[in-house]
Amino acid sequence: MSQQTQRVRDYLTGLQDRITSTVAMVDGGRFVIDHWKKPAGESLQGQGITQILEGGAVFERAGCGFSHVTGPRLPPSATQHRPELSGAPFEALGVSLVFHPRNPYVPTVHMNVRMIAAMPKDGQPVCWFGGGMDLTPYYGFEEDAVHFHTTCKTALDPFGVDKYPRFKRWCDEYFYLKHRGEQRGVGGVFFDDFSEFGFDGCFAMLRSVGDAFLDAYLPIVARRQDTPYGERERDFQLYRRGRYVEFNLVWDRGTHFGLQSGGRSESILLSMPPLVSWSYQRQEPKGSPEARLNTDFLVRKDWI
Repeated sequence: MSQQTQRVRDYLTGLQDRITSTVAMVDGGRFVIDHWKKPAGESLQGQGITQILEGGAVFERAGCGFSHVTGPRLPPSATQHRPELSGAPFEALGVSLVFHPRNPYVPTVHMNVRMIAAMPKDGQPVCWFGGGMDLTPYYGFEEDAVHFHTTCKTALDPFGVDKYPRFKRWCDEYFYLKHRGEQRGVGGVFFDDFSEFGFDGCFAMLRSVGDAFLDAYLPIVARRQDTPYGERERDFQLYRRGRYVEFNLVWDRGTHFGLQSGGRSESILLSMPPLVSWSYQRQEPKGSPEARLNTDFLVRKDWI
């Protein structure tokens, strides 16, 4: 393992532990820790740590996984923007999380930070970084969206004032359900195939984004977790979770990368909500909070 890879690995495992220990205190439950290793003979080799909390007081399902794997050739999802690396051996490590709250007034959140290194036969190793975070509310509150985006902007501003608007737009374009013509949530920031700062600069930006996650999300949880709700709100939450499942299975490059490269399906699919429902051509009453989610929040707009 190279010194650079070891630095990234140490940061990521520490980030996973900081996030899960803090969230466990907020919830009052505990994360089950599953250390796994790919069996010999499989095309993808490596190991990881899946931490998951299920049936908690605040979080119905909260999954946070670390993985560090190597493979003989990059899958198509990783080379669509880098055709010159098609078929190259690779190494990938990252932390990915999705938290599904119990209370419908608390938004679902996703965060991912990762590094991929390719080793082409006739050249030097090529590494790039990716990640970001995004917020998916069921009931929209402008102050929550503003807080989340402001925290993301603060994390990125030291690396250039162009980074937040650029990565915010990238997030809006990426977390978009093309088959529905609909945004997944209120967005956040997202970047991929990023290498323009060199290793040290890119790694510093990665750390800034990862370190900002708890500050971006937990104040929103504290603000909403005790809001009273009933069967109507719960029904709408389960319906909207269906969109989350659709995006992850149909459009998400990270899910495709993991499954195409022979990754561990149980860990890849930890982002799935525990309960979900679908309705045929469902229409919300005009002017209702449920209708306002579509008209006022699931749109591309400048929150700050």
